[in-house]
Amino acid sequence: HSAGTVRRPVDGESFTLSIDAELQKELYSAIGKLTNQVGFQGGAGVIMDVQTGEILALTSFPEYDGEVMSSGSDTAAIERYRESSRQPFLNRVVQGLYTPVSIVKPFVAMGVLQEKIISPEKQILAAGSISIPNPYFPDRKTVFKDWKTHGYVDMRHAIAVSSDVYFYEVGGGYQDQKGLGIRKIKDYMELFGFGTTTGIALSSERSGTIPDPEWKAKTFPDDPTWRVGNTYHTAIGQYGFQVTPIQVVRAVAAIANGGTLLTPTLEKAATGTSPLIKETIDLPENYFQIVREGLRLAVTD
Repeated sequence: HSAGTVRRPVDGESFTLSIDAELQKELYSAIGKLTNQVGFQGGAGVIMDVQTGEILALTSFPEYDGEVMSSGSDTAAIERYRESSRQPFLNRVVQGLYTPVSIVKPFVAMGVLQEKIISPEKQILAAGSISIPNPYFPDRKTVFKDWKTHGYVDMRHAIAVSSDVYFYEVGGGYQDQKGLGIRKIKDYMELFGFGTTTGIALSSERSGTIPDPEWKAKTFPDDPTWRVGNTYHTAIGQYGFQVTPIQVVRAVAAIANGGTLLTPTLEKAATGTSPLIKETIDLPENYFQIVREGLRLAVTD
């Protein structure tokens, strides 16, 4: 107010959050318990409706007490937050960057199907590792290991058992099996929303990194050449790959719902309304079905 004039407050529009308070509380408690039990620095979780993009729970552990920050009177507690190595001010769901590892395999598989790299029925022998000539010592081999020996696996079973060897081969090529290649891997990762922000209405959302030759040249100026081994590691979600949990839940939702890339929202949609903002990933439904069947086998087989 100025010069004795007072403006009366005006009520805003009513706003209903999509967050389920009980689910939110349980998720925070479960993540907190596991984090402390195994000695992690922190943890995060997000649950989203795969049809609407509504966020039902979104939690980052540990978190700060909002009342303490608002009042500002407990300066000792605020100082503890500031100095904590566990970063309570970091909202890990949208600001935390993590190496995704094998959760990128379903998206690599979508690219492999679309580019006709391999028939989904064709089996590859996942015998524990593959070897290629070492670029530095031609008389030696560079070995790329799997996390275990799987035997012969087709695409569905490679997703189910999370075979590294299968995805090395269809991602980067090996002997007579052609691969997707780093450019295409990046294209399909971007198609599913990796490497960019999701548009959720929370501040400081990070976009992450999908490794590619330009990234390598900038990050490793002493060894700028992109090699097939770099493609292998990128195809299984390693080697500088960085994602946020909110990107992952959005991408997985697009597999679940058959190609709708939703904008996650904290607002409860009116009953019967379509998602607030969405993009359509134009890939055949049967490819989504193959990948879903592989994911399903992970829990049934």
